[in-house]
Amino acid sequence: MTDLLNFVALSLTPCSSWRVSADRLRRGSTADAALELACAKPGTPPGTVARLRALAAQVLGVARDVRATPVTWSDPAYPAALTTIPDPPFVLWIRGSTGALSTPAVAIVGARSASPYALNVAEQLAGDLAAAGLTIVSGLARGVDAAAHRGALKAGGRTVGVLGSGIDVIYPPEHAPLAREIEVSGGIATELMPGTQPRRRFFPLRNRIISGLTRAVIVVEAGEKSGSLITARCALEQGRDVLAVPGNVLSGRNRGAHALLRDGATIVETADDVLAELGLGRLGQPGCRGQLDRARDPVLECLIPGESSDLDEIAGRCGLSPTRLLPRLFELELQGAVLRVGGGRFVRVDRSC
Repeated sequence: MTDLLNFVALSLTPCSSWRVSADRLRRGSTADAALELACAKPGTPPGTVARLRALAAQVLGVARDVRATPVTWSDPAYPAALTTIPDPPFVLWIRGSTGALSTPAVAIVGARSASPYALNVAEQLAGDLAAAGLTIVSGLARGVDAAAHRGALKAGGRTVGVLGSGIDVIYPPEHAPLAREIEVSGGIATELMPGTQPRRRFFPLRNRIISGLTRAVIVVEAGEKSGSLITARCALEQGRDVLAVPGNVLSGRNRGAHALLRDGATIVETADDVLAELGLGRLGQPGCRGQLDRARDPVLECLIPGESSDLDEIAGRCGLSPTRLLPRLFELELQGAVLRVGGGRFVRVDRSC
């Protein structure tokens, strides 16, 4: 409980200190020590640590009242993908399945005032990718985000909504029924404490979590100043793939996505384009999707059958950075060669297709 309290208190420190605190945690610092150091800057009022811990205790009380599950960086349920980004949330507040945030995923984002074409594309892509076993991550916003969530749900798949508000403040309000549907098999998540109202400055912060949870970000219809481009930029900084759907050049609605394509983003017309980019075969392919020569796979060779290993242990054996290694482990997981177990650990599965 003390560890949880310190992580919540750490999440209440100024966001300008988050990267430094994250680096300390990666080097083995405790949440307690990281909190003390974050509050040791010149000019910080005396008693700040005690004040933040007291506020954190209040936040945890509210979280219980609104059925929000706190998942801290040190929690076995914390998504391994997020640990590789420069400034991961110290705490995620979750409703629904905490496990849904740790499944292989792609993000689908785009315009809020989307065209019928974009809405149809987003829903179709999400449904096909969800049917292929991927979790669909988006921001529960109007337009493309909502279409992506609904597409995944209609296909019977998993989807995760990441909020720019508290877990009990669904925005926009009319998406509260959609959020409840998502919670059944997927999850709603945010780094903001319960009760936090949506503010413009929260959404760019939210976007780094959307991309950080995923293997790739797909942009469907984005203008030149679209917030979806922030998500794409976060994805590039985090080592994720960026893909974009082409649109009508006459409307001007999709100039942002077309700019991404000019800069080298992969063009997406169908779910097969996404699966191919991720090395996962094609929809309807007979046999095991993405079947690989396991005897020659360098990542699998670093895993001992029946023995679990965490991300750092595998990275040390195979020489890949965690940022490059994690997407490969996601691919192997989808192919049935690797199984994710508790605590962000992975185990090799030796079985025939």
